[in-house]
Amino acid sequence: MESHKFKVGETVEFHPGGSYLAKTRGLYTVVRLLPSEGLGYQYRVKNVTDGHERIVREGQID
Repeated sequence: MESHKFKVGETVEFHPGGSYLAKTRGLYTVVRLLPSEGLGYQYRVKNVTDGHERIVREGQID
């Protein structure tokens, strides 16, 4: 069975695509694991610089 690739507390790099602004790129800390919404697992992440939180798909982070 598949599971989340990243764990709470890990620092990841967000690579937005599509309509996301380039300034949203950068380092984020995983704060919560979310269920799959059909396109893979999701995560709640927090920007290490400004503290902004967002929900991202697993394919958008490394």
